[in-house]
Order: sequence, then C-alpha cells, then structure tokens
Amino acid sequence: MPADDRLHPFRLDVPEADLDDLRDRLDRTRWPDELPDAGWDYGVPRDYLRELVHHWRHAYDWRAAEAALNRWPQFTTVLDGATVHFAHLRSPEPGATPLLMTHGWPGSLVEFADVAGPLTDPRAYGGDPADAFHLVLPSIPGFGLSGPTRERGWEFRRVAAAFAELMTRLGYERFGAQGGDWGAAVSRELGRTHPERVVGVHLNLLPGAHATAEPTPAELAALAPEERARTLRSWDRTREWQRERQGYADIQATRPQTLAYGLTDSPVGQLAWIVEKFKEWTDSRDRPEEAVDRDRMLTNVMLYWLTGTAGSAARLYYERAHAAYRDAAPEPSTAPTALAVFPYENFLALRHVAERTDRIVRWTEYGRGGHFAALEQPEALVADVRAFFRELRA
Repeated sequence: MPADDRLHPFRLDVPEADLDDLRDRLDRTRWPDELPDAGWDYGVPRDYLRELVHHWRHAYDWRAAEAALNRWPQFTTVLDGATVHFAHLRSPEPGATPLLMTHGWPGSLVEFADVAGPLTDPRAYGGDPADAFHLVLPSIPGFGLSGPTRERGWEFRRVAAAFAELMTRLGYERFGAQGGDWGAAVSRELGRTHPERVVGVHLNLLPGAHATAEPTPAELAALAPEERARTLRSWDRTREWQRERQGYADIQATRPQTLAYGLTDSPVGQLAWIVEKFKEWTDSRDRPEEAVDRDRMLTNVMLYWLTGTAGSAARLYYERAHAAYRDAAPEPSTAPTALAVFPYENFLALRHVAERTDRIVRWTEYGRGGHFAALEQPEALVADVRAFFRELRA
C-alpha cells in the first residue's frame, strides 16, 4: 500500500523536559482576583482551582497514566492528509463486532478507559461473550495525540469520512459506531453516509434532538401530555444554555486562534477551560470530582497540554460554523439508531424530534449521569451498548 496508508505503531513517551516545563509553569502561576462568595457563577472558583493545581503539581502521576494508556495497542496513520492517532483493542472473542467509539470536546480517548475492558472482553467481566466488540478509539484530527491539523476544513463530516477509511484500512467492512458530543455527530454521519457498512449507531447525545426554538401552540397541542411537558422543559434548558453556557462555543467558533495563545501558554488556563465543562456538564453539585475521577480528568487535560492542541481542537467549532451546510436542516439517516438519555446532558432530548430525521430503534432514559457518560456511568453505558447491538443481531 502507499506509504501514507501505512499503520505506524505508536507509544506515548513524553520527554521529561516537557514535564519539568509544566511543573515550572505551575509553580509560577499568576493568579487573578476573585469576588467574595462568587462560587461558580463567574467561572471556576479560585480556591477550588488552587487546590486542583496543587494536586496536579504534587500528587498526580503522569507516568502512571502514560503507562496505563500504553497498555492499549496504539497506531497512527495519515487520512485525507491528516495524521490520526487511534487505539485498536481487539477482543479475544473471534466473532466480536467491530465498534468505532469517538470522543468529543473537551474529551479524548481517555473517556473510554472504564468501558474498554467490559466491551472487548465481556467474559472476563461476568458478561456474555456474544456481546464482545473489537474497539477502535481514534483521536479526532486536531485533538491530542492526533496532533494539530494543518489545513482548513476539518469539520465533522470530513472526520466521519476519514474514520470510514480508517475502518477500511483495519479490514472492518461492517461495524458499529458510538459517541457523544462531537463523537455523536461523527457517529451519526457515518451511519447516514454509509448505511450499508454501519450496522448500528449508538449515541449518548443526538445533535438537534432537543427544542431548538420556542414550541408553538400548534406543536404542543399535537403532543401527548407527557411529551408536551418534556418539550417545554427542553426549551427552558435550551434558553438557559443560550443565556449562560454557550460563550465558550461562540469563541471557539469565531476566534479559536486568539484563545489558543492563552491556553497553550498557561497550563492553569488550559485546566480551567476544560474543568469548567466537567463541572457544568456532569451530574455533580459542587465540584466535578463528584462525577468523574480527578486523575482521569487531569490525564484528559494533559493530552491537550502536552500536544499543544487547544487551538486546533477548538477549530472544529469554527469549521462547522463556517461550513457550506451550516444552516441546512439535518439530512435523514436510515441507520438503526439508539439513544441513551442521561439526565444531566446539556440538552433535553425529545423523541418526537429525533424521529423526524433518525431511525430510532432504542430509547433509554437513565436516572443519573451527564454529558461524559463513559466516565460518569460506565456500567450503564456498557449495558446499553451491549443491549442495542444484541437487539440488532436478533
């Protein structure tokens, strides 16, 4: 095969000089002022962040995290001109279903650390070996270990096309797709554009499946009482998002380069930019560690810091906002689709909206969990993924 099509083994080995530089920057942090009793109203509280930075500097062990990641077989390859990093975890079960799992922002393949074992080797975790998967866990171009993209145009449709080619190179003509956040957009697009190859799409977020505009009286009148009430709650949540939470996305969709200077120069700035989302988007009350493991969260931040990809990851928002199809309605997908609905997801999904464009064959609502489902509720996510693909095999 041509040189660019080759798969190159990859192993994390961060130079100690990079870690020394991080420690030095953390020691020399210049802290801003803060209003008294501000809590999280203005952003990440200073006292909380000081404590987290102290843990990062003095207790967190990158080498342990690096060794854990290196237990996964990893590779890089060039797809459509971009270097793409991925982990490829083959199941010991020969009949396992290939499954591409895609992270979002501000995530990474670290999100899947707790679900990878049960999905690839269910027998070892007390499950049915028939539910096994061969996992492919790519880093989105521009994110983390894939390194920065070098040209314009890397929006989610292009990412999906590249990942379809990746599965071809790995010898998987038929496969499933799973994801949340941008990973949901990529996974849905794979099912939409390759229905003959994608056996099913499992999502923990479906883009656009919430109330995106104020529902009209006619729309509400056509709904059953329970769905009518849910629609009104969905619109309330959307308005709250627009009023209080979408500023980060507006910046990344308009001026990602300007933002990148601060995040690439200051590890505390990079940490705060990401940790805020782990607090606001999870099933947590006072701090994100109520929902996700502190060191796992820091490992995720490290992948952005060590690779200097704050800006190139943010460009995904810019490219989507400036794509030719930016104002177009979602194109319908015929791929069998499952949605696992977690209550603290940013938007409240509506089944009657989802079914306008997607072939929803499984819809499951959970009592706990938020945006980072694989980190927050790994057992529930594993069970839902297994059940969905089991139903498709029946």
